[in-house]
Amino acid sequence: MEVSIMDVGRNRRWFGLGALALSMLALGFDMTILNVALTTLSEELRASTGALQWIVGSYLLVFGALLLPAGLLGDRFGRKRLLLAGLAIFGATSFAGAFAGGPGGVIAARVFMGLGAAIVTPLSMSMLPAIFPPRERTRAVAIWSSSMALGLPLGPLLGGWLLENFWWGSIFLINVPIVVAGGIAVAVLLPETRDPSAPRVDGIGALLSMGAIVALVYGVIEAPVRGWGDPAVLGSFALAAVLLAGFALWERRAPDPMLDTRLLRAPRFAWAMAAAITANLMMAGALFVLPQYLEAVQGNGVFDTGLRLTPMLLGLMAGGLATDRLAHRTGHKPILVAGLFVLAAGFGWGALTATGDDYSATVPWLLVLGLGCGLTLVPAMDAVLAALPADQAGRGSGLVQTLRQTGGTLGVAGLGSLLSAVYRDRVSTGGLPAEAAGAARDSVGGAVAVASRLNDGALLASARDAYVHGMNAVFAACAVAAAAAGVLLWLFQPGREREDAAPAADARESAHEHVQP
Repeated sequence: MEVSIMDVGRNRRWFGLGALALSMLALGFDMTILNVALTTLSEELRASTGALQWIVGSYLLVFGALLLPAGLLGDRFGRKRLLLAGLAIFGATSFAGAFAGGPGGVIAARVFMGLGAAIVTPLSMSMLPAIFPPRERTRAVAIWSSSMALGLPLGPLLGGWLLENFWWGSIFLINVPIVVAGGIAVAVLLPETRDPSAPRVDGIGALLSMGAIVALVYGVIEAPVRGWGDPAVLGSFALAAVLLAGFALWERRAPDPMLDTRLLRAPRFAWAMAAAITANLMMAGALFVLPQYLEAVQGNGVFDTGLRLTPMLLGLMAGGLATDRLAHRTGHKPILVAGLFVLAAGFGWGALTATGDDYSATVPWLLVLGLGCGLTLVPAMDAVLAALPADQAGRGSGLVQTLRQTGGTLGVAGLGSLLSAVYRDRVSTGGLPAEAAGAARDSVGGAVAVASRLNDGALLASARDAYVHGMNAVFAACAVAAAAAGVLLWLFQPGREREDAAPAADARESAHEHVQP
């Protein structure tokens, strides 16, 4: 049955939005809750640095790879139906991950959690234009976005509290009641929506892109362990290059391509997207590195570790507020360039960290990091959406999220690999039993556990010093990359032009949208 948007009652719309916001809140804090648990997982599950990277990266990898096909499937077959399926997958695998017996089980659970999140994220947002009229849609999108953003700072705090009071599996189990409540509310309150004119899903293109991302990230993660010249590592890089080339060629000839490659050749879109990917990649890597530094090196408990990440999150929010006040006066380019230089300054300051520094020396550069990220990510996403053609808003938004999440995955993998290589090269394990030496070389959490068990102060000092050197190398690389990106945007990003958001917003409203109450 085809009805108009206004046939969906106002109260029903807003309560339904509350259900979507609850689901996105769970996805938001799930993206950061794990960061404060990395040391705990390395100790209790004997997870190596490589395993920790896969626990974090596997979720992001699947999430980024499936955003585009999930959105198109929802358009064709029903957004509510697939949204409920995504919530069910996310909740069930969160439960399974809570009771996993080792790193392999946690990684498997994270893979399927990423699948559920990849379904929920695009479909929950794609329902908003179908159930809200234009005069209410801006507020609805703001609430939807804020719910996920609110989850990001809650993750470290909630994770720290759970790990202080319960076992490590509680960080996954907490998702279950939230997604159950959200799923019931979605089922009762929201109508089914679909777009009969949606293109077919490009199955071959999806397989090529997913295979390329998996091969690339596998090579980056395994290189520090196996060696950069190892046949398996070189083979994975070669496979990634072949699959990416195949994907590009296929997309140029496919009748219903997953993305319009012409977008990537438009300077206004491409440079803003480059800034967003740069910031996302660096912050994902930083959120992998920092919790282990605060816990294993500075000696904080897990809750205190989450609390001590708050300055960076406050800086991020301050950057977002500043962008909101300045963008309409200055345009996006000046804020983007300034944000990248502030980000470079924050990473450069952090790269000067000494092993004996206390938290008071850490707070200032955490604030600067967060401020730079807020001044980069918010205007970059605004500029990207403004540059999208009205008739490609849906697939273009899916492309944006896919590239951002892939950047985050590579940030964890690449920067984590650099950290691991420096750490393993510098940590001193001479005189230790073979098993203890292996655990200490694998991760700083393992070294702390071994040092505590053997009462070995020299090992503890060596591991902490090695980790700080690895972190400084990561931050120095990020500082150089952010500064280079800032210079490139300053030189090549098109300047401000008049933008009228109303036509784009009106164009996104489909007169043929199917809404089934």
